[in-house]
Amino acid sequence: MEDPSESKGREGAVSGARGGRGFSHAPVLYKEAIDFLAVRRGGTYIDATLGLGGHASAIAARLGAEGRLIGFDKDTAALEMARRRLAAPEGREQDWPEITLHHASFAEIAERVAAGSADGVLADLGVSSMQLEDAGRGFSFQAEGPLDMRMDPQSELTADQVVNQFDESDLADLIYEFGEERRSRRIARAIVRARPIKSTAHLAQVVSAAARPMNQPKGKGIHPATLTFQAIRIYVNRELEDLRALLGSAPRVIRPGGRLVVISFHSLEDRMVKDAVREGARSGVWQMLTRKPVIASEEEIAKNPRARSAKLRAAERGETRGGAPGKRAVGLLGQRSTDRR
Repeated sequence: MEDPSESKGREGAVSGARGGRGFSHAPVLYKEAIDFLAVRRGGTYIDATLGLGGHASAIAARLGAEGRLIGFDKDTAALEMARRRLAAPEGREQDWPEITLHHASFAEIAERVAAGSADGVLADLGVSSMQLEDAGRGFSFQAEGPLDMRMDPQSELTADQVVNQFDESDLADLIYEFGEERRSRRIARAIVRARPIKSTAHLAQVVSAAARPMNQPKGKGIHPATLTFQAIRIYVNRELEDLRALLGSAPRVIRPGGRLVVISFHSLEDRMVKDAVREGARSGVWQMLTRKPVIASEEEIAKNPRARSAKLRAAERGETRGGAPGKRAVGLLGQRSTDRR
């Protein structure tokens, strides 16, 4: 698998039009996502991963005063930036939708949105460029930073606890399960022997020494620490559990004829989305709109290499009532609530 934690982001850094350092307003697969969402004026739409508001602003511009936009994000800093960006533009104050933003995981969508009330849900998964480029957040192995990796700064579990407190066996298991890293036991052994590990740069050095690239020409392939950092980040932020909850809740929240659009950036996420939509299609809950995932064009990848691992899948809500979550998670996913130390 390819994790793009250092090579993708929903929005890349640029100089903002309003002055100072900002972020681009062209998320990966931007046009494709908006097209598949099929936004209609007066509808209710949910941006489950608000980020800096790139997708959300495009949705809002199409809704009109009768519409409603609901946004979710774990990251308080991103939420505040998005809030400012989603303010009604000059001249459109009377034609701007109602906007409700939640500091929450999209796993809570069914608790915060009325059943059958949404015309569409968009989720652009993974870590954003803003998070990666802030060394103080601890997501990047290319910068010196604390072992944090929390998307929600208010959550309890940090990467430091995982790296420095988990026993070797559990550490190896989560690196393998969430990173699909075949050298997980070797890496876990090296991490335990190097404790205490104080920073992201230190962790990257330890992992790189234990996981030298396999059968890759020099200068090619991903950084040897990529999959380990991915695994720890996913675990800390409960990313796959939250995605499972979203996929289970979406059929209840989206009304018949509404759309679900998900952009994923590694195989674990894409597999979950694919399986949930296919399972729903068999029971009439979903009609698949993308038999194969939509990927970025060569032109987009040339402009933004981070787009190369993006996969978009879309489905339309069928007439079947209800909709149940997919199969129960196994392995560490099933034990997650008791694994915090």
